[in-house]
Amino acid sequence: MKRFWELLLLCAAMTACSKEGTDGFPGNSMPDTGYSISHGKIVLGQKLENPYKTENVRNAYSSLYPTRSREDIETTDLYVRFLPEDREELELLNSLDIDLVDHPVDYEIVVDGDYYHDPAIPEDGITWQYAVVGKDFEFPDIRYEILDECFIADSNITTRSGEEIDWEALEAEAYRMTGNADLLTVGTKASKVHPSGRITIVDKDLNGGKPFGVAGVRVRCNVFVKFSSAYTDRDGYYTIPKKYSSKVRYRLVFKNTKGFAIGLNLIIVQASTSALGRTSPSGLSVTITERSDSKLFNRCVVNNAAYDYITRCASDDMDISAPPSDLRIWLFPGMSASSAVMIHHGAVVKGGLLEDFLGPFASIISFFAPDITIGTNTLSGYEAIYSTVCHELAHASHFSKVGYEYWNRYIYFILSSFVTSGGITYGSGTESDAGYCEVGEMWAYYLESMMYKERYGGAVPSFGTSFWFRPQILRYLDQRGVSRSEIFRALGSDVTDRNALKNRLMTICPDKALVIEQAFNRY
Repeated sequence: MKRFWELLLLCAAMTACSKEGTDGFPGNSMPDTGYSISHGKIVLGQKLENPYKTENVRNAYSSLYPTRSREDIETTDLYVRFLPEDREELELLNSLDIDLVDHPVDYEIVVDGDYYHDPAIPEDGITWQYAVVGKDFEFPDIRYEILDECFIADSNITTRSGEEIDWEALEAEAYRMTGNADLLTVGTKASKVHPSGRITIVDKDLNGGKPFGVAGVRVRCNVFVKFSSAYTDRDGYYTIPKKYSSKVRYRLVFKNTKGFAIGLNLIIVQASTSALGRTSPSGLSVTITERSDSKLFNRCVVNNAAYDYITRCASDDMDISAPPSDLRIWLFPGMSASSAVMIHHGAVVKGGLLEDFLGPFASIISFFAPDITIGTNTLSGYEAIYSTVCHELAHASHFSKVGYEYWNRYIYFILSSFVTSGGITYGSGTESDAGYCEVGEMWAYYLESMMYKERYGGAVPSFGTSFWFRPQILRYLDQRGVSRSEIFRALGSDVTDRNALKNRLMTICPDKALVIEQAFNRY
């Protein structure tokens, strides 16, 4: 939890005074690969006529089948927007498992980007959240508006009288009659396809520099109100469930199958999105490198590092507790500090710790509620981001075991020692409750070092060995037969200093008592 006090103050200032389009890595650009990246605010153009609006589909149906009843076309979905009043209502919306976007989808997008804020909503308010829901959707007690009743099908359908409807032809006619024919791809009905592709990334120091998958990330497609999404597999492949025949807008949504989300688009969102532009319905494949857009690269590295870490927590590998589910990770490209504050899971907020130290900033940090924050300003390359993520997720695993009361004592020490010591990162080690920091940082630096070595080879790096706590102790034990799982088992909520850790390890590994004694005496 490096420079935690400074981080929180800078987080608050950045949240309140952020500027659009600043990613902290000037000069990096995306090569011409058939897709486009923009991280700024979405700029809308003119309002378009929604071809999926029930009335418009009925008109198209009458055009194709003039002798049939327009009532054969019945509303299947509702295009709606919600206006959450506070964080609790936004959290409720996010829990409903519907695709939420922050911009209207029946407008031309002049400039694509990662976020939008309705100009009629105050800058410090939550903007409208747009979604498409089933016609029988039970609306929560949150302000909402039904914008359009829609008819959305994904294959040929049958009317109540048993007559078949060629949905592909009907969809194309609806596009033509609403003035959107230019969005359709040229071809026959066979051109209506499931978008598919592969999202990959390059770590120049691994795998011979060959691309490998961006794992477990969500790929979302839409054209007007027709949404569909899929998660990439471990190797980065995806196939969208719905078929499309028109140009599709692609976005990466950084909400992962492993139960974490990478958030903060300079607005209030659970998971950041990266707009990849609009292109063929057949699919989009992207390979991301260090020369690519820096924000997209950083998000994908953090995604993969967290995916890898959580996967490796399993009983057949490291056999340690995974971080809690619904983990919120923030990235800050203009900062170098990182932390595992675990606010979303109850740490710091309870007991008034934030209020005591941050005063007016406390409500801002509480509202956004991060668990992990990663400052990428000084992290150059895949390996640096990877090791930092491993360090902070090691803290999150520790939190899973000990709970928020322990964590509050830990964070209180970090905050107070930073202030009283004149800005020393972890204090001097002589302050009250220094043992919480000692145990927590020993574990995080140890695990970070071991996972780095296991990924990149070579000698075990010396992360954290210059501080007053000694992660070397745990490395020494690891190399002499005390397993990672056994070390983690020792990190109970009553293990609050070096001596308690030593005694617990003796209890867990009585046959290694001599080695444990040697390790703690050596450092």
